[in-house]
Amino acid sequence: MLPPSNSTPAPGTWDVIVIGAGPAGATAARVAAENGCRTLLLERAAIPRYKTCGGGLIGASLAALPPGLPLNVYDTAGRFTFSLNGTKERTLDCASPTCAMVYRSELDAALTELAAAAGAKVQDSTALTTLDEQDDGTVTVKTNRGETLRARAVVGADGSASRVARYVGVECAQVDLALEAEVPVDARTAERWRGRALMEWGPLPGSFGWVFPKGDVCTGGVVAARGNPAALRAYKEDFLRRHGLLGPRPLHDTGHLTRCRRPESPLARGRVLVAGDAAALVDHWSREGISYALRSGDLAGHAATRLVAAAGQEASAAADEYGRQINDVLGAEMRASSVLMGLFTRSPGLVHTALTRLPPAWRRLDAYVSGHTSVAGIMTTPFARTATALAGRLSPGTTKALAKG
Repeated sequence: MLPPSNSTPAPGTWDVIVIGAGPAGATAARVAAENGCRTLLLERAAIPRYKTCGGGLIGASLAALPPGLPLNVYDTAGRFTFSLNGTKERTLDCASPTCAMVYRSELDAALTELAAAAGAKVQDSTALTTLDEQDDGTVTVKTNRGETLRARAVVGADGSASRVARYVGVECAQVDLALEAEVPVDARTAERWRGRALMEWGPLPGSFGWVFPKGDVCTGGVVAARGNPAALRAYKEDFLRRHGLLGPRPLHDTGHLTRCRRPESPLARGRVLVAGDAAALVDHWSREGISYALRSGDLAGHAATRLVAAAGQEASAAADEYGRQINDVLGAEMRASSVLMGLFTRSPGLVHTALTRLPPAWRRLDAYVSGHTSVAGIMTTPFARTATALAGRLSPGTTKALAKG
């Protein structure tokens, strides 16, 4: 923690400026403020703001939330239904129901309020236009309001279309398009989905669809590799129709890109760090990003605090340490999820059969959802290693035959 500052900063001068008030940015701002930094949190939209997101909080996300966070949970998935493009449907019970269904607008607003309570100044409706590192050890941030701000450290958490990511030079190994609708449902449909989430392996390579229940609303969507939006839109329409979610007028009907970083992609440039979606920290297979955002935001807040007190080579060391921390934990999970994604893309039917017919496979996935293991933990089991090696050696015709069995 930094010692209290006895000097009065010049107008527009901050210890830490955080760009983006999602889970990563709000967490980084709260941590920096708790550690004595004069912190400014900028958000381009008006808070609360809508964010395209399934809104399912797995165990790793729940564990990373600050204690006592006031949050509305609209349902908790105690069962998961899996299907293979609408066939071979099977519902499995969770050992410890954990996946909490929330709205991202409410989650992000609650996290931002905690950042403000910790001492961070929150300024919404403010977009970053440019940033540049100066020779005096500060970073200049310019906004759409015509402001010129300075900080000793900047954290970019401005989403998958991040300006800060472009400045840092983030590179992606995988870019996907997700299409989602939030649909009001009648009492009968709400009861049918209550306590149950759906994961359907789709017809496009690496694709899946989901339904998450939230009381009188269901969130349904599909995701696949970017590049064939017409086919993905057709899959979305078919998916929502089959699950009774196409007719009602949706509250929201949107899309967004999810990005997964290359393992060697930078996480910092000078005194500028990236976290969450801006750092392309997302699970390759499930495209889950909230747990990555919360954990990387915490690490970024602590790293920014170190940068504030650092000079010269110390600043480089602080940024390098942040990169090592991300790579050691979240990077290991992403490397494992990339292997799982390769297996799933080659053999979705085999993955479906394993999850729904082999109890050890479901128990491992259930443990991941509840936060008792990670994707890395799943992929290092003898079963997963054997399945991955087997799928790599088998022909497409053989894997299809195994899946049918």
